This record gives sequence, structure tokens and C-alpha cells, in this order.
Amino acid sequence: MPQALEQADGRWAWVVLLASLVTQALTLGFPSCIGIFFTDLQRDFQASNTETSWFPSIMGATIHGGGPLCGILIKRFGCRVTMILGGVLASLGMVVSTFSASLTHLFITAGLITGLGMCFSFQSSITAVGLYFVRRRPLANALASIGISLGVTLWPLLAGYLLETLGWRGAFLVVGGIFLHCCVCGAMLRPVATNVVPEPTNVVPEPKEDPLLPPEKPTRSCLATCVASIRYHLAFDILRHNMGFCVYIVGATWMILGLPLPHIFLVPYAMHHGVDEYWAAMLMSIIGFCNIFLRPVAGLLVGRKSLAAYRKYLFALAILANGLTNLMCTASANFQVLLAYCLVYSLSMCGAGILIFQVLMDIVPMDRFPSALGLFSILCGVASLVSPPLAGLLLDKTNDFSYVFYLSSAFLISGALFMGVGFYAEEKKKKKKKKQKQQLKRDGQAKMEDATSEMTSMCALTSEDKDSAKRQPYPENTYVTNV
Repeated sequence: MPQALEQADGRWAWVVLLASLVTQALTLGFPSCIGIFFTDLQRDFQASNTETSWFPSIMGATIHGGGPLCGILIKRFGCRVTMILGGVLASLGMVVSTFSASLTHLFITAGLITGLGMCFSFQSSITAVGLYFVRRRPLANALASIGISLGVTLWPLLAGYLLETLGWRGAFLVVGGIFLHCCVCGAMLRPVATNVVPEPTNVVPEPKEDPLLPPEKPTRSCLATCVASIRYHLAFDILRHNMGFCVYIVGATWMILGLPLPHIFLVPYAMHHGVDEYWAAMLMSIIGFCNIFLRPVAGLLVGRKSLAAYRKYLFALAILANGLTNLMCTASANFQVLLAYCLVYSLSMCGAGILIFQVLMDIVPMDRFPSALGLFSILCGVASLVSPPLAGLLLDKTNDFSYVFYLSSAFLISGALFMGVGFYAEEKKKKKKKKQKQQLKRDGQAKMEDATSEMTSMCALTSEDKDSAKRQPYPENTYVTNV
């Protein structure tokens, strides 16, 4: 950021937190209501479940996959400009999508352009909160994630009302105007003074010159420069040296394959089994409404210093509970059962939502967080692109929504178990290395003490020899004289 106007943990940090909350409500909350438009889009474009599922998958993939580009823009222009640009793109994509004549046009406009804009706004807000808060960062992340709960609560109700009164094209036009509020939130992100060491301008350090030889300027090709820049902005250096980051990346990406499926297929599942459209949309709102109250409480708990070392295990436990909860939908499609499912699901979703970025901030340094988030986002984008069409294909083949929830549970449970075991093995390896270092240090100190004592004894013997050498001629002379 060009100029330091605000201090971290200051008063303006709470304004930035409010801006981040609203931005997350607008961006990450919107995909939760796509299932409401699912039936109308399928009917208007005469498409199958698999074809229609590409719309939420492209949007979700772009929201996550645009992370590296967002990280580069944040490094170059700052969070404020990037968030404003994201609001403009998100609004433009939704407005242009109202003129779509085919699903392909909808994929490009509402899927690609809007998804990229939401990515810029969302990741800028997350990075800004991490920079503005240091001491209360876990609590700030939890409070900011309330925006997702607000979005999940309000977007389905608003989308259902707009769809009923204006149709899906009119609804998308209104949503495009709503996304312009991201520009207002971006204007609140003043530059902040941080303790982060400024990064070097050269990504790869140049070799030192030999003072005995004439200076020679090393030449780097354009391809080598591009490769070095890509490796830096995708955090390949962290991936190579940080085992905890590797475990997080693999486990969380695998988990993303199953995480968005209930948000997309819960409403069609309920409507397929006779639940009214209004009450089916209300199910998603119940999940978001419960999270509004649960996330601050959970944020206060995970923000305690005594639990700081266990946050990654709590994250894995929340994902495991989320996967097990999805099995409730396979038991029955009765509205009371689905209501109980939403209440239990909101508990596990609360833990996963407040910890997914906090764990990443704990694993990597904050100055490398945008690059690490970029790599994580692009992998999540690939997972989000594959997951809904895969579930849609499974639905077309079986015509049974239960298999979709089975698939979601399988991904979530296996990903949670992998992360839990991986984090434990990584921590055990760290302790082993620490013990080895301490043992080597003790051995080195013992050797130094032995060497010091040996040198001291040698010095003592040498001084005694010198003294005897100085005294030796005089007794001999005396003895000869006496003879």
C-alpha cells in the first residue's frame, strides 16, 4: 500500500471489518441462492441437470480460481482498488447476463465475469482484515464471516421474491445493481501501517559477484522471469518447505469437492419431494440465520490463546461433523427432517467457516498470505468446477438426490481424516527435529566444555613447565658449586 494512514488494531479497523462483512455477504452469500433459479434456467434453456450445473460450478470456480490474479493486483494496487474493480466486474456480468440467449452466454457473463469480480472483492476483504487486525485476528475473522451467514439468510429470500415478481432475467438485473455496493465497501479500505517487511523487487536473488573478477551482469530470459514470478505468486516456495501448508492445501481442496453440493441441491431436493418453493428456500435461510449467532461465539472460543495450537484440529473436526451431518438428508426428505438437518448442519458449517482462513493465517506468514491464498483459491476453483457437474451427472444417471449427499459426505469425511492425521504427523515431525536440535546443541556445548577444560589444563601445564625451566639452571649451578 502506498501510504500508511491507519494503524493496525486501531479504530478504523472496525470500519474495515464492517466493510468486509458486507462484502462477504454480497459475494460468498450469493451462490447459496443459485439453486432457486435452477429449475427456471433448466426450463428456459431446455437443458439437463448436468448442463445447468455448469453455471454454479463456473461461478464457484472463478470465485476461487481468480486468487492468483487477485493477489497480484493487491500487491500492485492495494486492497481498495482491487475491491472496487471487483464490484464493477460483478455488477457488469450480472447486468449483461440478462440478455443471454443460451447457456453458453450465461456461463461467460454471470459465471465467469461475475465470478471474477466477486473473487476480487472477497479476497481483498479477507486480506484487509488480516492486515488491520493482529491481536484480535481470530475474532475479526469470525465476525467478518458473519457476512456469509447474512448472505445465506437473505439472498434466498430476496432471490425467491425477485424470481416470482420479475423472472430470472429481472432478478439478475437487480442483483447486478446490488453488487455495486462492493465499490462502496472498497472505498472504506484506507491504507494501513503494518510490520510486514517489504518484499524484494527481484523475485529470484541474483548471484553475488566475485570481487577478484570483473563484474559481469547476469542475463535472464523473459521466460525465466515469468516462471519465477508465477512460482512466487503461487507460493511454491512455501509449498516446498512447509509440510503443514501441503497438508492444508491437499485436504481442504479435496474437502471443497463436497462442500458446495448441499447449497446447490438442497432446495431442488426439497422441491422434488413436494416441499413448497417458499419453504424450500427458507431451509437455506435457516442455515444462515443460525450462523449469525453461532459464529461470534465460536470466534471468541477459537480466539483464546489456550486453543491456538489446536485450531487446525478443530477445523478438521468441523469438516468431519459436516460430512456426517449430510447423511441425515439420505434418511428422509420430510420437511421436519430437513429442518433438523439445517440446524445441525449450521453448527458444523460455523466451525468450518470461521477456521478455514484462520488456519491458513496460522500456517503461513502474513506477508505471504496473499500468495498462499492465491494457490489455495485456484485449487479450490478447480474443485468447484468439477464438483457440481459431477453431482449433476450422478443425478441424471440415478434420478436420486440421495447419491449427491452420499458423494458430498464421502469427500468431506475423507478430507477431514487426511488433515487430522497429516497435521498430527507434521507436528510430531517438528517435535522430533526440535529434540534433535536440542540434543546436538547439548552435545556441542559438552564438546566445547571438554575442549575448554583441555585447553585450560594444557595452559596450566605449559605455565608450570615454563616456571620449572626458569628455575632449573639455578639449582644445577648451586649443586656444581657445592661439589
